[in-house]
Amino acid sequence: MSGEARRLHPSLKVHYYHTLNSSRPTSDFHSSFDYLTQFLPFSSNKPISQCSLNSNERRKVTVGLSRIIKNQQGYVLKGFSRTFCPFFLVKIMKLFCCRETAFGFFKLAFRDDNQRTVESCCVAAHVLAAENLRFLAQDVVSCVIGRIGPSRSRDLVGFMWGGHCEYESDFSVLDTLMRGFLNAEMGAEALEVLRRMREVGVRPSLSAVAILFRLLIRVGDYGSVWKVFRDMIREGPYPCNYVFSAMILGFCRKGLVRVGESLLQVMWKFQCEPDVFAYNIVIYANCARGQTADALEWVELMIARGCKPSIVTFNTVISALCKEGNVVEARKLFDDVPDMGVFPNTIMYNTMMDGYVKAREIDQASMLFEEMRNKSISPDGITFNILIGGHYKYGSEDDGDRLLRDLSVSGLLPDSSLYDIYVSVLCWADRLDDAMAVLEDMLERGLPLSVVGFNSVIAACSRVGLEEKAYKAFNFMISFGITPSSSTCSSLLMGLSKKGYLQEARELLCKMMEKGFPIRKAAFTVLLDGYFRMGDLDGAQSLWNEMEGRGISPDVVAFSAFINGLSKAGLMEEAYDMFQEMLRKGFVPNNFVYNSLIGGFCYCGKLSDALRLEREMRQRGLIPDIFTTNMIIHGFCRQGRMKSAINTFMNMFQTGLTPDIVTYNTLIGGYCKAFDMVRADEFLYKMYASGWEPDITTYNIRMHGFCSSRKINRAVMILDELVLRGVVPDTVTYNTMMNGVCVDILDRAMILTAKLLKLAFLPNVVTANVLLSQFRRQGMPEKALMWGQKLSQFSFCFDEITYKILDRAYHNMQEDPAISSATPEKSLFLDFLMYITYDYLCKNKPCRDVRQNPLKVIGLSGP
Repeated sequence: MSGEARRLHPSLKVHYYHTLNSSRPTSDFHSSFDYLTQFLPFSSNKPISQCSLNSNERRKVTVGLSRIIKNQQGYVLKGFSRTFCPFFLVKIMKLFCCRETAFGFFKLAFRDDNQRTVESCCVAAHVLAAENLRFLAQDVVSCVIGRIGPSRSRDLVGFMWGGHCEYESDFSVLDTLMRGFLNAEMGAEALEVLRRMREVGVRPSLSAVAILFRLLIRVGDYGSVWKVFRDMIREGPYPCNYVFSAMILGFCRKGLVRVGESLLQVMWKFQCEPDVFAYNIVIYANCARGQTADALEWVELMIARGCKPSIVTFNTVISALCKEGNVVEARKLFDDVPDMGVFPNTIMYNTMMDGYVKAREIDQASMLFEEMRNKSISPDGITFNILIGGHYKYGSEDDGDRLLRDLSVSGLLPDSSLYDIYVSVLCWADRLDDAMAVLEDMLERGLPLSVVGFNSVIAACSRVGLEEKAYKAFNFMISFGITPSSSTCSSLLMGLSKKGYLQEARELLCKMMEKGFPIRKAAFTVLLDGYFRMGDLDGAQSLWNEMEGRGISPDVVAFSAFINGLSKAGLMEEAYDMFQEMLRKGFVPNNFVYNSLIGGFCYCGKLSDALRLEREMRQRGLIPDIFTTNMIIHGFCRQGRMKSAINTFMNMFQTGLTPDIVTYNTLIGGYCKAFDMVRADEFLYKMYASGWEPDITTYNIRMHGFCSSRKINRAVMILDELVLRGVVPDTVTYNTMMNGVCVDILDRAMILTAKLLKLAFLPNVVTANVLLSQFRRQGMPEKALMWGQKLSQFSFCFDEITYKILDRAYHNMQEDPAISSATPEKSLFLDFLMYITYDYLCKNKPCRDVRQNPLKVIGLSGP
């Protein structure tokens, strides 16, 4: 707290002794008393906590009140504290000498929305406008309209219009009302005020009309948009570049890029020459839709028409190319920028370095940083975040530490930015407690904080499932008046979605939008992906419909997530329909979209559709990558078409692709499935020759192949080799061998079981399914049902396969109740394995997750 604020407390004594002498107990007084209430009218009995002031605004108001008292003008505060007088209110607001602080005091004072108080606020707005404080008058009217709602606002319009003549002009009062409704996002009411302006012969301001256009386009009221535009042509004011840019931006944000482009093309008919801002909007819209080639054509067109591109123009296109992974083309454009009379700035260097880091080309990013310093272009906090983060993620942590040390002594950045970077480094190193401690230390020392450090902590906590710590960091932000960014909101949603708390995430998203936090399409995409990961297709479709209902046009990332989710769910017809919708809206699909569809078709056995899409990729100028090829090879292997799989494998070398370990594992698995263990071993040797070492997946595939061929000895040899090479077995390893054990000779099966137990075998639901299936297959369906009943008693989570096994066991019992073909020894052995599994699962059953409602934890549960 500043010295001024600390010195303020002894001065706040206007009603202090009066309050102490009341009959309220001391404990109640301390728990409910707020020193700011002494400056407010007695009639206001709502608690201040319901006012929309954050701690930063309260601090500014407190400091402002202190100055008023020190300047011997406390009588104004005392007069206003007795009654809600609009003239005293205006006097106080003027004494603050700052629009934001004055408006903060008004929000504090406006706690009762009865008719008398509302009319007093209207008079205050009139007086402010009369004293040339129109922006503050607009703030007051906007706040009142937002509080009382549309129905009562009609009376407010009548009251202000009826008594405005002695304070302000017709234009002034109607412009204030129009902007008030626009700020409250009441488009219909704003149109009604505009109609009244036309009736009395007043021309609306161009800036207000531009805001109206943005609102109407966002809510989809296109009919009103074109009507207002026609009225402007007939009655004025004539549209200018600013108005056209607002309309182009609005239509592009709604996904109607072609409409925006058409508006730009016809601007000259209305004596408006498209400027760099209009071109940049269209270029950005094309980049956002993945149409980078079209964006480059617009750059060429603006140059040909004599409009010089700005640094923003090139930053937009370079960023789009980097996001596509096309850093080569991005670097070519980056190098050509100076020839066009524009010189790269810090943002452009940051964009290019970020592209290199994400492509894991750390050396190129470091060289670009050196070039940046040689040209005396000052790096900022983002520059070092990119470089240090790149070293920690993909390079050498020692290089990252050295860069951080050099930065700390260089004096290139202010202390606040250094703290942000240091907090980010701690988060990358998973030292989250230390990162929070640094933030708390900064708060205690009164150092300036930014949203960057908080975002780092919130994102890291959400990523590892520590949502409570993420909420704590979020509350710190809000309490100190730091406005959350779109990344803040997306990180909170991601943490909930990753844990499957989709209902809570949905509620949090809605509440954040109500509070006016900056929510972008990425937040919806995060939640959409969460629904698909949990298999909640109805929830995903509901969210998609809600996006459209809110006027949020899905972008290429949202379409990609939706198509990928449908493909993984096996709903290929729906996924392809969504793909066609994406094309109709003008989005350009990338490799991820095609790979999602190709993988889905391959999994469903529709290889002809997958191959057709691969050809379509090439026709669109996209190059199928290693993921595409591996999925097609996997599709052939699933169908036993090994010759076609090998042909695809050989074609990889002709197209410049290098097989990876997934390629070899897929082919080895294909031959194992075909019981051709000789060819499987041949490909294993080819994998060695190519420089790849077998991973756990390779070993599991081969063990499964030998177990399926009843060659348990060979499977055991592979298990021994795996352990000897230091490869850690996983649950697939154990369950594969367990399945083989159950069908092997009893003596050898018991020896192998002992080996598995020695390797710290941890059963899971797959283990239970393997054993239940073996009971049924070996003629003991009654045992399968008995163990299924035992597992269900402690709420064991059966999956779809478990239910199928138990259903078949039940039908076996119905067909022949006396069936039991297994030997007593085999039955006892399977019971032994099942008991071990049952005992482990029972002791390690998941605890019921008792968690707090995130809306309450982060203070968003209120109205």
